[in-house]
Amino acid sequence: MNAPHDISPETNVTASKQGSSRLMTGLRRGFRRKCPNCGHGFAFGGYLKLRSECDVCNHPIGEYRCDDAPPYFTIFLVGHIVVPGALAMEQNFSPSLALQLSIWLPATVALCLGFLPFIKGAVLGTQWAMRIKG
Repeated sequence: MNAPHDISPETNVTASKQGSSRLMTGLRRGFRRKCPNCGHGFAFGGYLKLRSECDVCNHPIGEYRCDDAPPYFTIFLVGHIVVPGALAMEQNFSPSLALQLSIWLPATVALCLGFLPFIKGAVLGTQWAMRIKG
């Protein structure tokens, strides 16, 4: 028979603290668009293009696949900003539809384009923290 694994509360607490610390480090470095491994090199070679590897520590950044999740998270976040704003404007001022569209469509596009690289960096940092590649 197999011997039971020794899972003491201290081990679980220590592993949990290390995991959450690594996750926060990855998120922080990702939001800054830096290499999740060292925090010094740039993770992006362009607006959204990941570098193949870090210039400082040679960590293979290009092996992480964070292509689909960032747009979903970005739309989710921007939707929670734009929809309440549009509803509040409609309730308080009742502007014309043309005015609403001329305000909220450009705001939506600008917010999406502004948040997307930072959210992609955060997803990259999360994948690094959880050791998810490919």
